[in-house]
Amino acid sequence: MDFKMKYQYTYFIYPYLIEEKKYRNYLYGLLKNPNCKLKLFDRKKDVGIDTYFLPELKEKIFWSIEKKPSEIKELESMDQKMQATILSKQPCNIFEYTIEGDVPGKIGEAGGIFFDITKVEIVCFNTGICFLLLKTALTENQDFSDVLNFNYKFRDINSKTEHSKQYEAIKIQTGKLNNMQSFSEFIKKIAGRNLKAKQINLDTDRLITYSYVCLNQASWNENTDIRLLEKEFEKFRMVRPAREQKEDVFLKEAYTYHEKYLYYGFSNNTTVLLTCDNNIKNYTTLPFQFENEQLYHFIFNLYKKVYLKKLNYEFQKTEQFERIKKEFLTFAKKDWIYEVTYDEIGKILEKYYEEEQILQTTFNKLKQKYDLLYKDYEISKNKKSNKWVIAFMIILIIVNLLCIGLAVSN
Repeated sequence: MDFKMKYQYTYFIYPYLIEEKKYRNYLYGLLKNPNCKLKLFDRKKDVGIDTYFLPELKEKIFWSIEKKPSEIKELESMDQKMQATILSKQPCNIFEYTIEGDVPGKIGEAGGIFFDITKVEIVCFNTGICFLLLKTALTENQDFSDVLNFNYKFRDINSKTEHSKQYEAIKIQTGKLNNMQSFSEFIKKIAGRNLKAKQINLDTDRLITYSYVCLNQASWNENTDIRLLEKEFEKFRMVRPAREQKEDVFLKEAYTYHEKYLYYGFSNNTTVLLTCDNNIKNYTTLPFQFENEQLYHFIFNLYKKVYLKKLNYEFQKTEQFERIKKEFLTFAKKDWIYEVTYDEIGKILEKYYEEEQILQTTFNKLKQKYDLLYKDYEISKNKKSNKWVIAFMIILIIVNLLCIGLAVSN
């Protein structure tokens, strides 16, 4: 059975790291780029974000929402170097990027899945952790199976590994980039060589997938074979191709939240939402919420995951323990304990995000490593201190003996 769509989009997310000492210059480069513009938030315009996030996180990621128009105007009147200096002190900055006019050509061959890149954003935290977000939408294909194939193909478009025949058989094409090499070059243009990501064991070959699909009423209604739909949903959640057939595929309740005509699915590198237009909210307000407040919520959890990896790598540099200790304690006191939202769906998403990103387990392991390093550091520091005390005592003894010797000789 073909499930027909009413509306869909997929964000593909590429994480990368900028050295903290180069972060201000990186922001300066973005500000100089004519295709790049700082994204500013406004209470009247961004009501969803203003009401969804609690104050601490809102101030961290969407700092401009708290600013007066006069303060924003003052920032915009500064030269770009000064802007970069000020922005580098903000916890997070978001930029909108415009891909230059359509490039003649395509990815894939004729007869493939046509898509467009409709939006590009860059999210940068002042720890040097950044995310490139690309919003894609199919332009001519209306079957749910096309989204399954497209997501499966595109998420590995930056990978250099060999792929199966099933993967190679899927063809996708766009007018925005002329081939896969152009896409890799585009990523490199924004993110640089991203060598730090490899150091902290961060997978950058496979793009993170964040996808929304709304089916039409004829495809999903009271008479629909839910078992068949849920099989397709599992492929959607796990980013598998449409033609993959497995008899034992069934809905994984532990990785799924669902209501009537609505299924959220989660995995380590994926969040998906499948809905139906039987509920008008599912194709009016929900797709907007999913790519705004819920998307930034997802990004913040990805940030925590990457930062924990970064700290784990930094812990190997025991000679810099004082700096690392400060970073870890700052993260534990702020980012780690932030309550994100009181929104009912938001609280459900937070639960699944923490579980799928294995955040609590990773944090606990890192805390154990920190405790051991701290003990070793204190022991080492005490040994050094004791050595100085002993050396000082020896010097005092020698001085006293000399003084006694002089007194006796006199």
